Amino acid sequence: VSAVCSVGVAQAHEHNHDHNMAPKGASIEVKVQQLDPVNGNKDVGTVTITESNYGLVFTPNLQGLSEGLHGFHIHENPSCEPKEKEGKLTAGLGAGGHWDPKGAKQHGYPWQDDAHLGDLPALTVLHDGTATNPVLAPRLKHLDDVRGHSIMIHAGGDNHSDHPAPLGGGGP
Repeated sequence: VSAVCSVGVAQAHEHNHDHNMAPKGASIEVKVQQLDPVNGNKDVGTVTITESNYGLVFTPNLQGLSEGLHGFHIHENPSCEPKEKEGKLTAGLGAGGHWDPKGAKQHGYPWQDDAHLGDLPALTVLHDGTATNPVLAPRLKHLDDVRGHSIMIHAGGDNHSDHPAPLGGGGP
């Protein structure tokens, strides 16, 4: 088991909520699954994405994850399917790379104009395996910005750089 993914951004239920940062902002709630191409995927909760005056707010309601910081990204494709890489079935490769519509070709901070648009703040998972702390993506303004893509929570952390490891070092 290496990653957590949601393809629900394309098919999510849209509604309006009273949120602290977006009193009248539209939101979508997407189901999230822990990926396991061998034993089957497992539901781990939801992420609600809400429009605010400051950008999109991603509010997780997740459980059963490993403690620590996890890389959190929007990926190119609306798929979390496994694919083969070097002869091995790898979870989530169908999601493609980090979403990069402006062709930045580098990993970076969520507020950095010359980085992938899909680079989000790292997600914090507490010692009990839950994640509920919202993160803000200031360069993403509308729900349409994320439709047709997948959301990936990586197994490892994210240093928001391509050094020393590519794509923040978060792994699959």
